[in-house]
Amino acid sequence: MPDKKAVFGIHHLIVLGAAWGLAEAALGLGIRKCASVASGSVMTAVALFFIAVAWSATGRFLAVGIAVGLVTVIKLLDAYLLSLPVRHGAVANPIFAFWTEALAFLLIVAVLKEPLARRATGRAIGGALSALVAVNLFPLVKFVTGIPACVVAGTGYPLSLYYAPYAVGFSLITVPLGFKVGEWIAAAEAERSAFLRGQAYRYLVAPALAVLCLLIVALIRLAG
Repeated sequence: MPDKKAVFGIHHLIVLGAAWGLAEAALGLGIRKCASVASGSVMTAVALFFIAVAWSATGRFLAVGIAVGLVTVIKLLDAYLLSLPVRHGAVANPIFAFWTEALAFLLIVAVLKEPLARRATGRAIGGALSALVAVNLFPLVKFVTGIPACVVAGTGYPLSLYYAPYAVGFSLITVPLGFKVGEWIAAAEAERSAFLRGQAYRYLVAPALAVLCLLIVALIRLAG
């Protein structure tokens, strides 16, 4: 994990949040009510990837919060494109999931010892535990949004718990991968990469990438 004083520009977080929003829209294609089968579990693992990138690159709670805040804004844009109210199961509940996934990840990071967090096996275990905590927190969504979590057809059992093994299994891979990507970005910043720290990337390439992600989200929704 990088020193907490490491420089990590807001432009990186904007791109990260936009990419996360695009991934969320693509994985949730056609989902206007409840998540379909294990799709929510896959989304949990993907969310933890982006959260791990933000944390690994900065070591800052604020960076994770900014990334989650950005994907929340994109989800609200998604709601506008789908002509859905904010208090809808396909809008409010995923937003709740973003924040609980971030909370779960940060809780696990807080209890894992630093030597373990630096090992690939430790990161995989951390990813699995983060997913496990997140899927168990998600059924509480009803008390926050007023909209109950999706359940297995014919039962009252939440999908997040029923498909928890998928979230845990995929997060064994996505979280260590997120750490690697975050470390690569942080290393490039520390070495003052001519590309990543250049004015062209900061003020042209990064915003263009973020806008491209948003345009793709809009196309996905308008074509859906």
